[in-house]
Amino acid sequence: MANSYDLIVIGAGPGGYIAAIRGAQLGMKVAIVEREHMAGICSNWGCIPTKALLRSAEVYSHMEHAASYGLNAGNYSADITAVVQRSRGIAGQMNNGVQFLMKKNKVDIIWGEAKLTKPGEIVVGKITKKPVEPQHPPPKNTLGEGTYTAKNIIVATGARPRVLPGIEPDSDRIWTYFEAMIPRTMPKSLAIMGSGAIGIEFASFYRTFGVEVTVIELLPQILPVEDAEIAEHVRKRLEKRGIKFLTDAKVTRVDKTATSVTAHIELKGGGTQQITANHLISAVGVQCNTENLGLEGLGVKLERGAIVTDGFGRTNVAGVWAIGDVAGPPMLAHKAEHEAVVTVETIAGLHVHALDKSKVPGCTYCDPQVASVGMTEAKARETGREIKVGKFPFIGNGKAIALGEPEGLVKTIFDAKTGELIGAHLVGAEVTELIQGFVVAMNLETTEEDLIHTIFPHPTLSETMKESVLAAYGRALNV
Repeated sequence: MANSYDLIVIGAGPGGYIAAIRGAQLGMKVAIVEREHMAGICSNWGCIPTKALLRSAEVYSHMEHAASYGLNAGNYSADITAVVQRSRGIAGQMNNGVQFLMKKNKVDIIWGEAKLTKPGEIVVGKITKKPVEPQHPPPKNTLGEGTYTAKNIIVATGARPRVLPGIEPDSDRIWTYFEAMIPRTMPKSLAIMGSGAIGIEFASFYRTFGVEVTVIELLPQILPVEDAEIAEHVRKRLEKRGIKFLTDAKVTRVDKTATSVTAHIELKGGGTQQITANHLISAVGVQCNTENLGLEGLGVKLERGAIVTDGFGRTNVAGVWAIGDVAGPPMLAHKAEHEAVVTVETIAGLHVHALDKSKVPGCTYCDPQVASVGMTEAKARETGREIKVGKFPFIGNGKAIALGEPEGLVKTIFDAKTGELIGAHLVGAEVTELIQGFVVAMNLETTEEDLIHTIFPHPTLSETMKESVLAAYGRALNV
């Protein structure tokens, strides 16, 4: 039974390939199906290559401000072709790395498009999806079209950019994040529709290289899922860098020419405005890849376009599981990876804790960085509980001043009665690396007393975290 497995995973993104590896570690015979690129959107067109682009922008920004560090950078310039090539090279490295991991763990790779035909069975056919360019070649020694069976099948097909009617991306004037990652030349101006993590990261990247950027957001707050105080801090910092924002604003239609695109915008209160730029980036979220998988035929339940699962990855159909973006928000790679392990260990019969979405951290890698976990202050107050809120600015931290990064804020939220840490929100240099300390604390059910009695090393940015806790209880020492 060469085509029979204990576990088949559909999709080789961060959730899928981690599920395959964990299954193999637990002694399962595993296959993974992919139609486009190993390592998925995250490593090829998302998390990793965008961070490579943003790192180039960060270094360029440091060169621009070299004099403030007592340095002379001399003549410097940006080569966008080289910047993109570096990013694509890193994506290729990640792609090859996942191929190696599949081989190391003896996971069979099936190349093609999978469809569930009945519980425990898939049919893999020819690839019909038009690939994104440039495209990585299929791995060597892969299996191909045919019928495959498995006791358990995990759907990990991810998501793709959401398309709004009438504002469809055309790879020319209207971009998704795919095109925004590989510009042939640096545009003079950009309009960005959507101010979530993707929109703000691209706004930050392009502005660093001198592009005129306008961000259009439907809601009154940029970074809508973040704490309002943190979002306002980011807005002011980005406006100081020259990025323009239109909030409470809706793009109703666009007009295109050979060299520009004009967005027609409705403002709150009935006013209108037009923004003309070289390109428009559509960053209005993503939608799950659930089409043509045979889910409807099996009766797999969907809700708002996502596969409905419990905290262990189960769907309503026995033997069919779902993880990652296709299983709904938060649509983050690290959530997909954790979900993968929980699901596979559940399949294996191990004792497993269900995924707790309230403890999934979120990070945005703009300049300044943003990171958060748990409830915002507004959400915490909505629960009706009594809370304590602590805030500490980076200007009170010696390491931040030494780094030349004195603008930032750490905000912590505690249940006043129990001392439970229920939210942490950070903005500033390297906060995407700091947030995990609060995530660990929340998972260990740490109280404010535990954090206050923990020694943080000096001089580090992490000291801002402890000071924020102290501030919540009226004990801050350096402000």
